[in-house]
Amino acid sequence: MLRRLVLGDGALGHTLTDRASATPGDLYVVTTDSGWVTTLREEGVAAIEGDPADRSHYPSTADVVVVAVPDSDRAERIAAAARSAFPTATLVVTAGVGTSDATVDRLAAVADRVVDSRAMMADRVVGAVGDDAQMGELLSSIRSLSGPLAVVAHDNPDPDAIASAVGLVAIAESIGVPAEACYFGDITHQENRALVNLLDLPLYPADAESFDPEAYGAIALVDHAQPGVNDSLPEGTPVEIVVDHHPPRMPIDETDRYVDIRPTIGSTSTIITDYLSRLGIDPGRELSTALLYGIQTDTKGFTREVSAADFDAAATLSPTADADALKRIESPSVTASVVETLATAIERRDVRDTALATCVGAITDRDALAQAADELLNMESITTVLVYGYTDDTIYVSGRTRGGSVDLGAVLRNALDRIGSAGGHANMAGAQLPLGIIRETGDEESLTDAVHELVAERFFAALEAATEPTAYMVNPPLGGREE
Repeated sequence: MLRRLVLGDGALGHTLTDRASATPGDLYVVTTDSGWVTTLREEGVAAIEGDPADRSHYPSTADVVVVAVPDSDRAERIAAAARSAFPTATLVVTAGVGTSDATVDRLAAVADRVVDSRAMMADRVVGAVGDDAQMGELLSSIRSLSGPLAVVAHDNPDPDAIASAVGLVAIAESIGVPAEACYFGDITHQENRALVNLLDLPLYPADAESFDPEAYGAIALVDHAQPGVNDSLPEGTPVEIVVDHHPPRMPIDETDRYVDIRPTIGSTSTIITDYLSRLGIDPGRELSTALLYGIQTDTKGFTREVSAADFDAAATLSPTADADALKRIESPSVTASVVETLATAIERRDVRDTALATCVGAITDRDALAQAADELLNMESITTVLVYGYTDDTIYVSGRTRGGSVDLGAVLRNALDRIGSAGGHANMAGAQLPLGIIRETGDEESLTDAVHELVAERFFAALEAATEPTAYMVNPPLGGREE
């Protein structure tokens, strides 16, 4: 439960408290106005009459503190006391009429946000105590860390994960907390490499064997929600922050952690852009470009799983994004592995009605699967595509659909979750399956056939069930391959 503290008096303090009392969370007020204290107590608000700069009147904890007094000298004293008492809280201070620029600068050195009451009143401040409480929780979670924040993207990150990780690092660093964005696996997709290299994004590879979570104050996950699921963190690794737009495959424990999952939004980059905007942080040219590209790719040019928030975020980023860099990122040279994967996918395609499934065999570039799926979806009469291949120990699956007739994420979970990990959105989904004893199947050609049979039969059966008038959940038999 969010704990909010209002320190001060006057019209602005009254308005803030009235608005905040109507929103969820604990509210505490310290003021010199005895009549107001009586009124607040009658309304069930915890209030005390006293000097707002006297720490002895404060509650034991607070997540968001708002200093709302008309006098700038008092505001400075109260802000200093509040910051000393609550070093990890989000502190918002109002600057009254006549406040000098020098005073505003001193307030800004202590507070997370200084609100100029000459330019705006309670409607813009009240967000800090009510509607914008989410930002208070996020900043409090970061500021309380005893060490640096590790922001972990999912394995082999796509543009949305890359931009989101770098964006969350920027937020942490804006409040003086060191942070680094990292990932496991490889960045093999040529456009993703161009994104990182051209913009010189601070994103670092991590080694699964040497990565030590205890070397950090906390772990944050972006663009995925579970440690050990689509990342190489050990399962059960403590995670303090989760920011994602994918529907969770299982309930997420929100106890003592910050969780922001918005399945109705098209990209995690949109959420990070929302944070930056609400916190008043200028992302700069490189980060604006990365976030805009993250939104574009995850919504497939604003045509897939897109929401009004995605358009709003893009509009916010466009003025500072580098249009020339975007063009260069979007048109990199295509690697030979992508061309070979697409050729194999076409050659080995298994088409049933309007669905296509194809196994490309052994792979060295996982991103090539998604690119092949995107291309095959353009085939005439095809509305759903599944492309998959394998490494030494894992089968990787990438799916796409169009037309809205099925929820592909649900189909893949139904088909493959029992033998691996699957999930995603209605139009875009994926899965990872252990190769297991199938690896012992004869030569490479036989192994490819066995993988195709395992995945395709389950996929087509689940797809057929999903498109029946009364769809039901199925788990088709493994044909003797269940381990």
